[in-house]
Amino acid sequence: MQSLNEGQQTGRSSVSVGEPSMPLIIFDCDGVIVDSDTLALRIQSEELAKLGIQMSYDECVREFLGIGMPATLAIVEGRFGGPLPPSWEHGLAARVVEAFRTDLRPVDGIVEALDALGVPVCIASGGSHEKMQLTLGLTNLYERFRGHIFSATEVAMPKPAPDLFLHAARTMGFAPSECVVVEDSPAGVRAARAAGMKVLGYAASTPRAWLEEATNVFSEMRELPALIQQCQADDIR
Repeated sequence: MQSLNEGQQTGRSSVSVGEPSMPLIIFDCDGVIVDSDTLALRIQSEELAKLGIQMSYDECVREFLGIGMPATLAIVEGRFGGPLPPSWEHGLAARVVEAFRTDLRPVDGIVEALDALGVPVCIASGGSHEKMQLTLGLTNLYERFRGHIFSATEVAMPKPAPDLFLHAARTMGFAPSECVVVEDSPAGVRAARAAGMKVLGYAASTPRAWLEEATNVFSEMRELPALIQQCQADDIR
């Protein structure tokens, strides 16, 4: 199978001449496109207990949501007091993949929202290409984003640094001011703001207060097309 970062194409081909206000929508993946965070963080809480680290699901959400696995492992090692047993990370990954294969679903309303948007879209996630290849494939969403998928493994600094969003925009052929990011984590919101982009905070599973730095906060994915239209209208004005 072709690597997801091969043959990425500019999104400008889908923008008509004379529509300078048409934005690029940059989606986070986990928790925004696929409902993976809930599954993964519950398992993570259970696996941390095996190390003697007691963290509830809510605590895992607060500490780890949106920061990517390398940063997560660094925090866990700090609490553990040293390097983690290799078997622990392998066991965690195996359980998460098993849960994805049996229980992973698209985020409620995302298919309808994508059908209604009519603007260029891409994904920029802290997860690896391999992970997104799995999750998007299992939910039949891979083809919607083929060639327009970006991972934090491609840049120097992950979220909350702006590197990933700037990389995605540049590759797709858009200026930061032309982009709207859809994020569900505080780290992602801060990254989008640091990149000079509008950001819509998706608060279906995340406390709204965590996303207060977003341009707007919403909790139903079916609201997204109208919010994007509002962003375009604000640019025109």
